[in-house]
Amino acid sequence: MKQHRTIAVLLSIVLQGLGQIYNRQWLKGILFMLIEVAGFIYIAPRLGGAIWGLVTLGEKTQKFVKVGKVAQMVKGDHSIFLILDGLIILFLVFVLLGVYVWNIADAYRNGKLRDEKKAVNTFRQSYEHATTFYFPYFMLALPALGVLFFTIMPIVFTVMLAFTNYSAPDHIPPAKLVDWVGFKTFVDLVKMKSWSHTFVGVLFWTIIWAVLATVTTYFGGILVALLIEQKGIRFRKLWRTIFIIPYAIPQLISLLVMKNLFNGQFGPINQYLGYFGLGELPWLTDPFWAKVTVITVNMWIGIPVSMVLILGILTSIPRDLYEAADVDGASTLQKFRIITMPFILFSTMPILIMQFAGNINNFNVIFLLTGGNPAKGDYQFAGATDLLITWLYKLTLDNNKYNVASAVGIIIFLIVAIFSIWNFRRSKSFKEEDMIQ
Repeated sequence: MKQHRTIAVLLSIVLQGLGQIYNRQWLKGILFMLIEVAGFIYIAPRLGGAIWGLVTLGEKTQKFVKVGKVAQMVKGDHSIFLILDGLIILFLVFVLLGVYVWNIADAYRNGKLRDEKKAVNTFRQSYEHATTFYFPYFMLALPALGVLFFTIMPIVFTVMLAFTNYSAPDHIPPAKLVDWVGFKTFVDLVKMKSWSHTFVGVLFWTIIWAVLATVTTYFGGILVALLIEQKGIRFRKLWRTIFIIPYAIPQLISLLVMKNLFNGQFGPINQYLGYFGLGELPWLTDPFWAKVTVITVNMWIGIPVSMVLILGILTSIPRDLYEAADVDGASTLQKFRIITMPFILFSTMPILIMQFAGNINNFNVIFLLTGGNPAKGDYQFAGATDLLITWLYKLTLDNNKYNVASAVGIIIFLIVAIFSIWNFRRSKSFKEEDMIQ
């Protein structure tokens, strides 16, 4: 017989908590019922307006109306607030639907126990069972809600902005409304000459920068670590300390100091070059030399990180492998190629992929060192050294091109996600994770 479980489920569908009350779980049923009533009282009067706001993005603009001899401001619809309000209501509906499904599942489970002539837990027993076996879920519930409303919802909001015309000067609320435009922003980035030229140029430099910044710091770190670990090297602790200093100093300080060192007119580096009769170099004012400068400074900051990582890996490689290689007459280069490098790559490939993704979004080095400059006349709101992430910053905070910035943000995410997942799944660290223990 499935009488109790069927009745409990049907009652829970009709009104949340009734199934629990039918199963004689009075307090639990009342709690479920109160959650539904509170949710209905808060959401019901707002749901229609939330959907209307998300669909229309408003109908009335803010304006001044003359009343007698006085002009009064009449508030209009704020498209961005309508999107946010609509998202909050929809996310709350999503949470309450989850509680509703949980209520039905709970009613079915306890109704099944009654059909099997088994005792149903009291509220105290249910509480003790939940805190014993499901305690991690309860502890993660509040952080999960925080992630839902403070991480996922802002991401969804940013994605939605890419499909609007939210940009200055024609569509900045509340004076002017924002409209849905579909994929027009993405199409403009690709087809509209003024935007596409900037996008392609910045994207191309971003990829070059990410590759060079990752390769130079990674292999530079390997080189320094191998030199420190060579036999016969004295004062190893001193060398490690010296090379880690650039990493220990906050990047803000290091980059601002480097910016002054490479100053074209008054910088010490150009003064030293002048002493040797080599002439001044436009480190930060010429597009080519500015790119050389940011890559060089990034090596100064990034090599110590790779060095520390590689030093730890070198100490974990079994010594008997090198002893066997010596017996076989292997050269130093052969031992590095056959033993050292495979171990390093196996252990660091996930981190190497993360470094590449981080360099695509490496805001600090570019912004603090060059600010994206020198200026490039045929670019839209971007300079010669701007990455996609710094261009996105300029589009939003400096020029109010929020829809274009949102589209660029989505493209950055797709590039990083696709590259990272594809490369990680192809790496031996993923395929052969049990090979080295």
